[in-house]
Amino acid sequence: MKRILLLCMSLVLVFGIIAGCSSKDKTSSSGGDSGSGDDVVTLNFFQFKVEIADQLQEMIKEFEAEHPNIKIKLETVGGGADYGAALKAKFASGEEPDIFNNGGFKELELWKEKLADLSDEPWVEHVLPIGKVPMTDEDGKLYGMPVNLEGYGFVYNKDLFEKAGITEPPATIDELKDAAKKLEAKKITPFSAGYGEWWVIGQHLLNIPFAQQEDPDKFIAGLYDGSEKIVGNEKFKQFKEVLDTELKYANDNPLTTDYNTQVTLFASGETAMLQQGNWTENMITEINPDINMGFLPIPISNDENADRLPVGVPNNWVLNKNSEHLEEAKTFLEWMVSSETGKRYITEEFAFIPAFDNIEPNGLGDLGQSILDYSKDEKTIPWTWFKWPDGANKEFAATIQEYAAGKIDYDTVLERFQQTWDNLK
Repeated sequence: MKRILLLCMSLVLVFGIIAGCSSKDKTSSSGGDSGSGDDVVTLNFFQFKVEIADQLQEMIKEFEAEHPNIKIKLETVGGGADYGAALKAKFASGEEPDIFNNGGFKELELWKEKLADLSDEPWVEHVLPIGKVPMTDEDGKLYGMPVNLEGYGFVYNKDLFEKAGITEPPATIDELKDAAKKLEAKKITPFSAGYGEWWVIGQHLLNIPFAQQEDPDKFIAGLYDGSEKIVGNEKFKQFKEVLDTELKYANDNPLTTDYNTQVTLFASGETAMLQQGNWTENMITEINPDINMGFLPIPISNDENADRLPVGVPNNWVLNKNSEHLEEAKTFLEWMVSSETGKRYITEEFAFIPAFDNIEPNGLGDLGQSILDYSKDEKTIPWTWFKWPDGANKEFAATIQEYAAGKIDYDTVLERFQQTWDNLK
């Protein structure tokens, strides 16, 4: 009888241990509410801004320290990689992220059925008017939080310009050509040209003739309904001048120059100008902390409107409306733009120009300050590529690459642009 009793007690003890382990495993891996005891949820964050990947990971660590029941798994795909294609692959495979990026306008239309309505979130009242435009639908609902405000143009090395005897920063196409000649005469390569990246040329560079139209939105609408044409348009004729100037005075092998190489050439002082935006500031200053730089426009003419920088919302944080942890994802977005820690990362660590009126633009570097100065002087033009047909930017880039390689003439370039638009619209 004693043996039977001991056996029963042993079985009770074993089953109790098993039950306890089972209960513990369930608690630690549960996807419940972030405030419910020991439950921990994991948010999958899929983003494309490679230039802040390390800083973003550090910010996430601070968020997790303050919110021990929420973990965030960060994955970054960007730079030379195709974020849009990678995002579509994520959804197609069933690995849908909780937080991801969306550019707005046409991209909002493409993804709207997957996005959570953020109109009633507490941070919305602080978004600058320009920050709401890309992600607001026809019903006035807001589907994204602006990442920041950004601008681009020709980043220039002020010390190299001074060395070449350039006393005034060029603001027109003729002045840009003259500066390039002076730099070359001093054995300084004028441009760091990254024509190996489709978005550098087929998106940012080609935006200029679109954005320099008298009414860019009206022109784009005309391209859709057939009342406007790229072929024969004066701004697109003028675009040839800046394209030819950059290629003539560029680094060796621009067609095989990728983003990292392009930025590194400039940051190391091997070139005097870089067609990029203020998002490169961290990378440049990591290589050369003492660099003295600012922005020039990308001019296509000699009129006063040539001296303008394209400024806009580069992208937005959006939430997957089908996420099992939507409330936790909303908590992260709110923390990022309302907590002192989040604000500090946005301005000082990311070197972002905030798109919110409750975040002071502290700690901006030379490029961020230059964007602010152009904005305050109302010398800006819009970012239009989010309104182009899906996929047009890559085809535009392929055409520009053929031109840069000497395979087609400029008349063919414009004809190809028009064909691309008509085929994809």
